[in-house]
Amino acid sequence: MTLKFTAALFTAAALYVGTASAQTSSLNAICSTDQSWCEMAAKEFTKATGINVNQTRKATGEALAQIRAEAANPKTDIWWGGTGDPFLQAAEIGLLAPYRPDYLNDLHGWSVRQYAMTQNMVGGFYTSAIGFGWNTELLKKKKLPAPQCWSDVIKPIYKGEVEISHPASSGTAYTILAGLVQMMGEDAAFEYMKALHKNVTQYTRSGTAQAPNVAKGEVAVGISFIFGFDGWRHNKYPVATVAPCEGTSYEIGGIALVKGARNAANAKRYYDWLMSPAGQSIGAKANSLQSPANKTFKPDPRIPSMDKVRLIKYDFEKYGKSAERRRLLERWNKEVGALSK
Repeated sequence: MTLKFTAALFTAAALYVGTASAQTSSLNAICSTDQSWCEMAAKEFTKATGINVNQTRKATGEALAQIRAEAANPKTDIWWGGTGDPFLQAAEIGLLAPYRPDYLNDLHGWSVRQYAMTQNMVGGFYTSAIGFGWNTELLKKKKLPAPQCWSDVIKPIYKGEVEISHPASSGTAYTILAGLVQMMGEDAAFEYMKALHKNVTQYTRSGTAQAPNVAKGEVAVGISFIFGFDGWRHNKYPVATVAPCEGTSYEIGGIALVKGARNAANAKRYYDWLMSPAGQSIGAKANSLQSPANKTFKPDPRIPSMDKVRLIKYDFEKYGKSAERRRLLERWNKEVGALSK
């Protein structure tokens, strides 16, 4: 009896230790950058550390909605990649945990400024500019010129030829919306978007859709981050890109720990690895060509230079506020989204 009881107790203890070990060797993540980067990063981190990454890919708007819905009982430990404005909104409403890494000197200034702006709740993960990508063969077939400016893509010749994402679900589209408002003035920007609406064939859920759709000839012109189109161009697809001649907005992709995370220690390890040269270099290996935050390694030469891009002075603090985002989205839905095609 005693021996049987001792054996049973030992077995139960072993099972408990095994379960506890499994619980402490995993983390839950949301990734909002390109799917290929999300998958490769999780795989390489697990290979390097033995920590299992339970990760889903969601557009930033959808990720913010999920983390907000789970606020009372967080199921996500870390959120990384994707446009920074939704991260700033999450920080503003108290959904994120502060973390100030001890390697800030390894990061570019634009990355470090995101920490300062959010009381260390959001870091700058990468940066890239908004632009146009087009399928060169499709434009030639349709005898259409390549667009060079914002004023081009609203011309009647591009009716049904332009694709862009939806600002309610896509941080990319919100970056475009907020950028046009800052560049043109709000009323003029909304008049512009009404004109653009006439040419848009569809509003996709995610801003990562435009590059593959253009590359595969499913649409002639896409409006999104330039790096996405360039990835396909380097893979020999008939794609060309340009930054709009009048000027353009840009993103600083975010990375953050979720407040109340169940696997905080493992999430912090994943965070630090993603910000290291090993983690940052995964982007280009996965054909995702944003400019990395870490400046201590040589970036992939395929990453598009932003030196000649006419960047606007994007006000991340103002347009990263949840109330401002909500106001602009409500106006967009009322004045643009409600229009018939």
